[in-house]
Amino acid sequence: MLIKTPLKIPLGIIVILLLFTSCNKTNWIENYREKEKSPFGTYIIYNEAKNLFPNQEIVLLKENFYDYLFLNYDTTKADFGNYICIKNNANKLPEEGVKDLLSFVHDGNNAFLSLNYFSENLEAQLGITTNNLDKNVYDNADLKALKGEFSLVDESFKDQTFTFDRNIKRHYFVTYNENKTIVLGNAKIDGELVPNFLKIYHGKGAIYIHANPIVFTNYNLLKGKEVYAEHLLSYLPSNTVFWDPQIKWSKYVNNRDNDQESVFKFFLQHKTLTWFLCITFAGVILFMLFNFRRKQRAIPVIHPLQNTTVAFTQTIASLYLKEQNHKNLVDKKIAYFLEKVRTKYLLNTTNLNKNFIRDLAAKSDNEIRNTKYLINTIITLNKKSECTQEELLVLHKMIVKFFKK
Repeated sequence: MLIKTPLKIPLGIIVILLLFTSCNKTNWIENYREKEKSPFGTYIIYNEAKNLFPNQEIVLLKENFYDYLFLNYDTTKADFGNYICIKNNANKLPEEGVKDLLSFVHDGNNAFLSLNYFSENLEAQLGITTNNLDKNVYDNADLKALKGEFSLVDESFKDQTFTFDRNIKRHYFVTYNENKTIVLGNAKIDGELVPNFLKIYHGKGAIYIHANPIVFTNYNLLKGKEVYAEHLLSYLPSNTVFWDPQIKWSKYVNNRDNDQESVFKFFLQHKTLTWFLCITFAGVILFMLFNFRRKQRAIPVIHPLQNTTVAFTQTIASLYLKEQNHKNLVDKKIAYFLEKVRTKYLLNTTNLNKNFIRDLAAKSDNEIRNTKYLINTIITLNKKSECTQEELLVLHKMIVKFFKK
């Protein structure tokens, strides 16, 4: 379905961007952030979403999409929608999140992914392979020299070509399942047309994947290239839009190690940031070396012994009230749940695997999706050394909801 409303860029936004960039040195980093007004942020496309999708609700996700589906799946399924993610990569969508996104599409929804890098897991789930000839280009001067020419296959856009003058990486799709995939757009690389925009049918819905998210940034929309971005998004039907800014990791999947690795990987990918990291470490080491000399410790004040019997008694009496040991309560809730499963459904809770989830869902008359979320949450919280009050409340609500069946 083609959208008739054009993408309009108000004069006020242009003036704000000009004032912003004229006062400070321009930030040319490709950040793809919805609140970023720098050249390669996506401030304009997000704020113009209401014009691109008239009479449609725009939901800016505040949590990870995997978590959002768990908390709102019943209402989301009732009102079919379009998931949109325009980023450098979708690393904050965990492996379980990718599976749930595909399940979301299978039920009749649609997804639009425009990424510079598709993870191995995402490629495997979508049944595609990609090639990025400029994946190791990071310097601004080298990126500036990358130009590109794109076109769309549909008859409505016949004989239209769209040229872009910088930061266009030669990224395209190599293989895909031809039985359920349609090529919607191409990129011209070394004189040859190669696909860079695909529609993959999945169940009752479809996934649209695009290999050059740079076309949605402020720079290209202000350069008169908004028509191409409008055409790309025009394939989505008129449903609720779930815009994913990828600002948080999932609460129910342990991604802390991946997050830490991605931060250092980002530093090492840029020469200037690598030098900054090295100089910072060197400065810390020098500071420690010059402060190894012995210093006079402060002479402690020795107070006379006091009778603390009453204070000790009060402390013990109010220990559980003041300490709020949420982890202790979480462990007790998990033990209570597993014991009730053993006695009520006669199931062995030693291995909380796929077979256990399937049997538990069948015997308790719960949906396998909700049962899987509950068991995954229990496994994650059980591994943690500390838990928050919010995690305790979420676990409690999940267990209460499970036993209501």
